[in-house]
Amino acid sequence: MAKDTILVLGALGQIGTELTASLREIYGENQVIASDIADERKLIETPGLYEHINVLDKEKLAYVIDKYKVTHLYLLAAILSAVGETNPKFAWNLNMESLFNVLEIAAEKGIKKIFWPSSIAIFGSDTPKINTPQNTTLNPTTAYGISKLAGEMWVNYFFLKKGLDIRSVRYPGLISYKTLPGGGTTDYAVEIFYAAKRENKYQCFLRSDTILPMMYMPDALRACIELMEAPAADIRVRSSYNIAGMSFSPADLAAAIQQYLPDFSITYKPDFRQEIADSWTQSIDDSQARNDWHWQPKFTLSSMVNDMLENVKI
Repeated sequence: MAKDTILVLGALGQIGTELTASLREIYGENQVIASDIADERKLIETPGLYEHINVLDKEKLAYVIDKYKVTHLYLLAAILSAVGETNPKFAWNLNMESLFNVLEIAAEKGIKKIFWPSSIAIFGSDTPKINTPQNTTLNPTTAYGISKLAGEMWVNYFFLKKGLDIRSVRYPGLISYKTLPGGGTTDYAVEIFYAAKRENKYQCFLRSDTILPMMYMPDALRACIELMEAPAADIRVRSSYNIAGMSFSPADLAAAIQQYLPDFSITYKPDFRQEIADSWTQSIDDSQARNDWHWQPKFTLSSMVNDMLENVKI
């Protein structure tokens, strides 16, 4: 039998850069094609195939899928929450058109599996903030969140109507020392480490007590890979799974950093992102993912901070 071939769309982003490397380690560098709108393949850690693709170019996308006989798609290209608020229409168009292109091509060409990430941005101010359940009130207040909620409905639709095996998780804020964030409301949780190492101080754009769900990138990558490797019969949620890592505030994170850098200081100057953060949940109930495909995070706030401080380079 021919080997499965994976195409990663948005491979130069915060998730894509590391996920591409992880997939190549597992499946082989020649079985994973990285792609992005930029021609900067050097940003991918591991050697391998690269294609310049604008996800809005449906014809080019279909051509590359045929060229490599792609069987698995990972759609990571998106405009995130904070950047999306500066141009809501563009965020909607990019996030939705890219998803439709992938879903329609996948249905036509018989793609075996698709991964598409959703986000905690789908939750709104009237969503239960503590242990937010899998099925709950969803009233997003950002263009990004609206696009992700609509996307969840469409991936479920294409599963029901077209039989596509699409898998998704609702990612919380992601923290990584390998790639910088791309304009999200939780970016402070990465920026703070660079500021701590460089200047021993940080000015945060959220209030000190703003608790949000977060996840360390190694857990985020593992969640994606484990979900995609799970038997189809075990996947009982075809919109998107809640997954949880840890929840903390900027003050909690600063205190954890001060355990290693006692002279580190933090100040607070909330901006427009505070309103976005206030509409989101504080902690996630991910029991459905734990029950269905045995999801379990490994990193705590303390172990994440220790690893970040050891690895962040300035």
